[in-house]
Amino acid sequence: MPSRWRHTERHRTDRIGWLRAAVLGANDGIVSTASLVLGVAAASADHSSILLTGVAGLVAGAMSMAAGEYVSVHSQADTEGADLAREQAELDADPAAEHRELSAIYAGRGLDAELSRQVATQLMAHDALGAHARDELGISDTLSARPVQAALASAASFAAGAALPLAVTALVPGPGLIGWVAATSLLFLALLGALAARAGGARMGLGAWRVCFWGALAMAITAGVGALFGAVV
Repeated sequence: MPSRWRHTERHRTDRIGWLRAAVLGANDGIVSTASLVLGVAAASADHSSILLTGVAGLVAGAMSMAAGEYVSVHSQADTEGADLAREQAELDADPAAEHRELSAIYAGRGLDAELSRQVATQLMAHDALGAHARDELGISDTLSARPVQAALASAASFAAGAALPLAVTALVPGPGLIGWVAATSLLFLALLGALAARAGGARMGLGAWRVCFWGALAMAITAGVGALFGAVV
């Protein structure tokens, strides 16, 4: 029998930060770029204008995703930092009250009063702030905000997603462009949704259907607007 117990289970919660940013970025890259291409193509623009629009959408979208993700996740990190600073101040000012608070949390989860006090005592002796951050505030190293990681993942995944319909646009000039871009973009979205669902432990079919539905709706509306304005102009 081994002398030390080893935890061999694999969980997916450590993927939440980068997986959310990557899926969001790739999905937006495919949908927004394909929609731009279809909208401009439906307005009867020439092939070079369509391609230029797609390239501009890729660059602008990647930068926008990176900036937006960094700002939003940094706001979360700032909030977490402020909460941790406040918790540390409370621990310094009145550790006994914080011990009672932590004991009450464990008692509320089903431990008896004496065991709750013992657990709180041992955890606070080991890492008081870490125990309160995890069990009172819900902050952990696994789920904590990482702004730079989220920004880079969003920008890279957006560019990768946008490159797919853009490549189809470059390879298929002519009257068949709209059909090819729409069909291949839906295929790309289905694959993305299935892979994201698999990585997150969800049903692949449901993940594929979800992104395909909203992607098709966005492309249809944008193409309709392009055709309408193209006819007016």
